[in-house]
Amino acid sequence: MSVVATNMNTINHLSTTCKIPNLQSPICFHRKPFSTSLLPLLPKTLNGFSYSSSVSRRSRLIIPKRRFSVSVEWQDCSVKMEVDVPVSVAYNFYLDRESFPKWMPFISSVEVLKDKPDLSRWSLKYNAFGQDIKYSWLARNLQPTPNQKIHWRSLEGLPNKGSVRFFPKGPSSCIVELTVSYEVPAVLTPVASALRPFLENLLRGGLERFAALAKTT
Repeated sequence: MSVVATNMNTINHLSTTCKIPNLQSPICFHRKPFSTSLLPLLPKTLNGFSYSSSVSRRSRLIIPKRRFSVSVEWQDCSVKMEVDVPVSVAYNFYLDRESFPKWMPFISSVEVLKDKPDLSRWSLKYNAFGQDIKYSWLARNLQPTPNQKIHWRSLEGLPNKGSVRFFPKGPSSCIVELTVSYEVPAVLTPVASALRPFLENLLRGGLERFAALAKTT
């Protein structure tokens, strides 16, 4: 018997006794099939990917779309000045929110809500950077510390918050420190770097008028 015939007989014998699988069919690694009944128990996302409840022969990952958001820039402005009035006089004068347009140049109107005196509506109007700037917001005065601190935050409209602190310097003078934080409006983003020093000059000018008017009360 030739060597070729001997090898063929050996292969035929192995195919009948060992049951060599048909290599054309998929190889199974004896894993239990995935049940679609387990899908409701899984989280909606797995490692940042979402899945579909319909399982086909070819599983498919659904990559979520990325959400791009525009970064919001906040700025802080702070100025302080000595006022030649007792700290109690300066504090009480600042509490009169509706008098702000008299001394703050860019505030056009302030209306305190009659039924909710801690709330007030503010309007800003000023020509700057070659355009008329107009904004409004609803603000809430937070719990003050008498003769020491007044602070607020906006509830709607132009996002802003701030505080004014009073430091007695003597029986007839005090230091007033005003800090304002605000979200830079989108229309002013190109001039954001110039906005802070511009507003600080306005606030400083406002405090100068505040000091002059406070002495007349």
